Amino acid sequence: MYHPIENYGIIGDMHTSALIGLNGSIDWLCFPHFDSPTIFAAILDDKKGGWFRIETDPTARQKQFYLPETNVLVTRFLARDGVLEIIDYMPIFPHDVQETHHHQLIRHIKVVRGTMSFHIECKPAFDYARQDHKLVINNNIARFDSPDLDLQLAATRKLEAREGAAIADFTLDEGEEETFVLERDGRDRSPEQLANLHQELLHKTIRYWQGWLSHSSYQGRWRETVDRSALLLKLLTFQPTGAIVAAPTTSLPEEIGGERNWDYRYTWIRDAAFTLYGLLRIGFTEEASRFMHWIEERCHELDPDGSLQIMYGLDGHHNLTEKHLDHLNGYRDSKPVRIGNGAYNQLQLDIYGELMDTVYLYNKYGSPISFDLWQQLTRLLDYVCDHWQEPDEGIWEVRSGKQRFVYSMLMCWVALDRGLRLAQKRSFPADLDKWLKVRNQIYHTIMDKGWSQHRKAFVQYIDSNTLDASTLIMPLVFFVSPSDPRMLQTIDAINKSPDKGGLVADSLVYRYNTKESYDGVSGEEGTFNMCTFWLVEALTRAGRFDSRRLREARLMFEKMLGYANHVGLYAEEIGPCGEALGNYPQAFTHLSLISAAFNLNRTLG
Repeated sequence: MYHPIENYGIIGDMHTSALIGLNGSIDWLCFPHFDSPTIFAAILDDKKGGWFRIETDPTARQKQFYLPETNVLVTRFLARDGVLEIIDYMPIFPHDVQETHHHQLIRHIKVVRGTMSFHIECKPAFDYARQDHKLVINNNIARFDSPDLDLQLAATRKLEAREGAAIADFTLDEGEEETFVLERDGRDRSPEQLANLHQELLHKTIRYWQGWLSHSSYQGRWRETVDRSALLLKLLTFQPTGAIVAAPTTSLPEEIGGERNWDYRYTWIRDAAFTLYGLLRIGFTEEASRFMHWIEERCHELDPDGSLQIMYGLDGHHNLTEKHLDHLNGYRDSKPVRIGNGAYNQLQLDIYGELMDTVYLYNKYGSPISFDLWQQLTRLLDYVCDHWQEPDEGIWEVRSGKQRFVYSMLMCWVALDRGLRLAQKRSFPADLDKWLKVRNQIYHTIMDKGWSQHRKAFVQYIDSNTLDASTLIMPLVFFVSPSDPRMLQTIDAINKSPDKGGLVADSLVYRYNTKESYDGVSGEEGTFNMCTFWLVEALTRAGRFDSRRLREARLMFEKMLGYANHVGLYAEEIGPCGEALGNYPQAFTHLSLISAAFNLNRTLG
């Protein structure tokens, strides 16, 4: 049985993460890293994907929440005969021992009222259900051995084997509890040792998350929502390298039954740069520092023509060849299931703007960048000068052929603009005359050919008449004034319903019209959450001079908050019935939420 995507909470240890349903089942876990093969993937195949289920009274009502200011998840079952709580978390260890710990996942069960009976079933399916495993159980310890990975499940009660799964059936009275620890290369522990281990690690994990979040500078109207988004973005950072994963899942569909299913378990330059912008906005600089180090390493691995790839593996590897896993049915029969991402070798010129904007902000709000990094950045800026006019696949990674996308040109302008500002602020050596000349050429090109007199709006690509929500970012990057007549007309053109030529359905924003602008993939998609927050922010900035637009921005933001799931998380898109679509939870959505909340709160005063 497949559950709605929005029915899941997430836990993690900044190496990997797990999705846990309202029904208490762990249906997604790559191990030991975000981009490792799965051991639980029931969300992509409910028959053979693998799971870790805790089942109790099927009539019980289910609730889920996080312990305050943490990524420790509580799932509660409320039944006539009793109340059960499951505490799920992955312990966080100090950075100096992160690479030596065993990546533990801890599940703690406690009956807080009455009496409850349980069925526990841990059934991994290694390597995307492509590898068989051997199961050996010794009293309260189950060992799962596969060709590439060995796991151990330790419990505070006796386990049994059944068809490759470790199971337990038992009843608990009020106040009684059990602990289960899944880890790699674990050592044997007695039930008493496991219970003590849980108490110790739970307290350490709570202290870590609360201590990290205490550094947030956001004190605005939507603090709880912003805090949850910040906690998620931190959870999606990859501790060993400082890289940031775009989303922890693969192949969750943008259309149920469709083929718009992609692998997001990698680091996009664009996504990571935007993420750091969001974190820097609310006072988190350590993450930016580590990402800058990761970027500097990538700058020493440029392609022969001097360009960056658009995305990399979390450890920096370049080859992300896309493959189809035809033996998996996909979420609700949405095929294909993909691992790897064929877009990794696309040309997407916008990445240089997002990167340079983040470098500029880091230099301003974090730490001054080094001369060695500057030298690498000047190579990238010279590349932008030479290639900004070329067609590319753009921010939306179209598979229908290259175009001269306005957003790509816009971000090339941003790259050179931030490069010029940095050079002048830091007195770095630079070819200022060349950069300034090209920056001005890009500006004139966008104004002359990226503007449609017919649509009265900035458009998707040069000399077209197609709207694209990515143009909403223009005032956010200071390309035009938020009150510039062209920008206001663009906002108004986009902010109409699709049947009237716009991109907005009841405050929710589509990226573009897939019927009007073919992107090389069949089917349709939902509204794009990040674009909705971009419209909120564009209206907010215009609202400084027009109270009507500011009121609209706030209403749209509040309505968008209503589409978060029960624990404040968003997928990539929202479907026609308000359901979550696409990979989940998605960094892009949450970073744009932070930015919109920050600027809307500041503008409201």
